[in-house]
Amino acid sequence: MTKIIVDGTEVDVPADYTLLQACEAAGAEIPRFCFHERLSIAGNCRMCLVELKGAPKPVASCAWGVKDCRPGPNGEPPTVVTKSPMVRKARNGVMEFLLINHPLDCPICDQGGECDLQDQAMAFGVAGSRFHENKRAVEDKYIGPLVRTSMNRCIHCTRCVRFTAEVAGTGDMGAIGRGEDMEITTYLETSMGSELQSNIADLCPVGALLQKPYPFKARPWELTKTETIDVMDALGSAIRVDARGKEVVRVLPRINDAVNEEWISDKTRHIADGLKAQRLDQPYVRKNGRLAPATWNEAFAAIAAKMKVAKHERIGAIAGDLAAVEDMYALQQLMVKLGVKNLDCRQDGTALHPRLGRASYIFNPTVVGIEDADSLWIIGSNPRRESPVFNARIRKRWRMGNFPINMIGEHAELTYPVTYHGAGTETLSGFVDRAEVTGERPIVLLGQGALTRADGVAVLALAVKLAHKLGAIKDGWNGFGVLHTAAARVGGLDLGFVPGEGALTAQQMAASGALDVVFLLGADEIDVAPGAFVIYQGSHGDRGAHRADVILPAAAYTEKPGLYVNTEGRVQRGDRAAFPPGDAREDWAILRALSEVVGAKLPFDSHRALRESLVTAHPHFADIDAIAPGNVGDLDAVASLGGSLDKAPFRSVIDDFYLTNPIARASAVMAECSAMHANALRQTTAAE
Repeated sequence: MTKIIVDGTEVDVPADYTLLQACEAAGAEIPRFCFHERLSIAGNCRMCLVELKGAPKPVASCAWGVKDCRPGPNGEPPTVVTKSPMVRKARNGVMEFLLINHPLDCPICDQGGECDLQDQAMAFGVAGSRFHENKRAVEDKYIGPLVRTSMNRCIHCTRCVRFTAEVAGTGDMGAIGRGEDMEITTYLETSMGSELQSNIADLCPVGALLQKPYPFKARPWELTKTETIDVMDALGSAIRVDARGKEVVRVLPRINDAVNEEWISDKTRHIADGLKAQRLDQPYVRKNGRLAPATWNEAFAAIAAKMKVAKHERIGAIAGDLAAVEDMYALQQLMVKLGVKNLDCRQDGTALHPRLGRASYIFNPTVVGIEDADSLWIIGSNPRRESPVFNARIRKRWRMGNFPINMIGEHAELTYPVTYHGAGTETLSGFVDRAEVTGERPIVLLGQGALTRADGVAVLALAVKLAHKLGAIKDGWNGFGVLHTAAARVGGLDLGFVPGEGALTAQQMAASGALDVVFLLGADEIDVAPGAFVIYQGSHGDRGAHRADVILPAAAYTEKPGLYVNTEGRVQRGDRAAFPPGDAREDWAILRALSEVVGAKLPFDSHRALRESLVTAHPHFADIDAIAPGNVGDLDAVASLGGSLDKAPFRSVIDDFYLTNPIARASAVMAECSAMHANALRQTTAAE
């Protein structure tokens, strides 16, 4: 630790701190535009000037290290002043220069009300400008369907350039020209290719980069802000949902260093229009081959009539990928009361099962633990497509250095270099035979592309064996982890929402003639063969609703409170940001009302009572934002499992990142992104 005096207060800070960090540790507020805690230091804007005793002029505190400060003449600690007249004058001068070319169009700028330049101009601006020349004009650039540009406002902080180069890993943005002719743009003004590109709109301290699907929708003070959890993938990113009246207008990230830091994927951010499109707002019952609007009583009566004549072994229930834990628990309790054992939350057919132990289906190293690892093996996964923010964490560790990444499976273009070894089980088996300890903390990451096959159990056993051989499973470190793609999957496995003894899996339930009645709880990624009576409970008119004989309209994830468990086993709590449309209701409330009609009344009348029942049965759901670790000993039993292996190559379970669930498929913005991405894959760009 190093002593430094800031505005008369002596503080101890690490020697590798910058002056800006040291000043903030002492409680001083330092204005800045270009500096960002998660990006490299640029020192462009000079807004963070401070007075350093002994220096001939003000210094940029973001780019000056504490270890570079000289002590006083008698050995006293370095002294920094942040509020002196010289500092004030210097910052006023910097602000005057920044506003020379800025258009000052705050009344029509979407950044108004949450703009760093606006805030700091109030503190350091002056009443007028001494410059009378014409302002610089810059042509707006097309950089894709998600980010809108107004480059007259750009102050060249280069946050966007550093983000795409360092965090996203695509290097889409850059600067051309010099001096007054400098402009920020993409290469040949093409679309950005990152799945994280919209984060640059959050990083931009002025209104130069804005969310394109959110033009002139609302001012920040008009919005109701709700902190909740993302369900577009299994990472469980912390988000804030902003609603105006009944409509969700935008989704923004929240800081959570343990999960997503402060980034979210483009799908998480821009599915807001999908929340109001193709919504189910009233019950439907199929009559004479066509779905017709019905009342809740008519829909429940149709269901009760079918369940009354069906044998319990001919009834099944499948939970979808976006279901909250409470909803699956309510459905599970209803089926148990009816004597039904055909339950499954694994509509993709993954081999994971709670009987193998929690350690076999969560990401045991944890997301933060990636930064402590010294090597990584990716098997049957494409993290960039399956969880872009998780992929950014891997890239962050790679940028720290000395982090070899090996890959077996689909030869994907990730945002970091990998050593590609092969495509399938033959390669994996070969490495298991000759693997040896190569580091202190290796990670073996197993994706759903290796688990949703007929030989999934055998592949799981092989991956655990590889982890043992590499030294990834030992006292103090469990480096075996599974990357999920469905937000509801770990929660469903924790509940035991899987087939009972001798019961059918989701794939078997969907087969022709397997069941008489199938209940789909938001399950849209599975096709039920003709013959069964299908009850679909969900929020959107997607594949499940098209196949259904009875439709029960439910709330989307932003319209209900609920618990979710992310891929590392962390219990997270979502909250209601808006209310469902029309006659749609929360899933648990629908199931509670239905249970009374079918003669299996559930023992709760409120969401609070439901959660209390859930926590009584599964206590770990009470520990919000905590991870219940898996038993490492269970992995020894998994490694002993055998089975024949298929020689087919591993393949990622996600073909189109933008259209993975009913909400995304209802979004016009996601459809545009999907079409643009498909077109980009068919084209090549030549350097000119």
